[in-house]
Amino acid sequence: MKFKRQRMDDGGVNLTPLIDVVFLLLIFFMVSTTFTKESRLNLELPSAQGEPALQDANVLEVVIDASGHYRVNEQALLDHTIESLMAAMRELAGSDNELPVIITADANSPHQSVITAMDAAGRLGFAKLSLTTQDPNLTSPDAEAVDRKSTSAK
Repeated sequence: MKFKRQRMDDGGVNLTPLIDVVFLLLIFFMVSTTFTKESRLNLELPSAQGEPALQDANVLEVVIDASGHYRVNEQALLDHTIESLMAAMRELAGSDNELPVIITADANSPHQSVITAMDAAGRLGFAKLSLTTQDPNLTSPDAEAVDRKSTSAK
């Protein structure tokens, strides 16, 4: 008995090689793409130039040293928390929150200490807040070139 051979119908497209190529392209793009980009923020800090402000006789001066410890009108605080800073400022100023507050911070003091001093002044209602800076044109650190830039505490 003779069997007829069945012909294969070539009317369809074989998708197996196409799927293989798509997977290879997907793997290639996944490996070659960077998902996280490392970015760096370049800051150029402003310099302070200008005429020094007139020194008031009755001011509240907060000095911050390089380690972040506070002195309020030449009186050292036992700890460097915001509560003790606010208590010292309240004790020295009394109920007069119209006193100008001058914040003098070391160049190497932590930024958080300066922000804490500004926050303490703002919480107590002091509106006249000044930051002490040094004139960048003078090279001698002993030179008496101090500028005070005024801001308002909120």
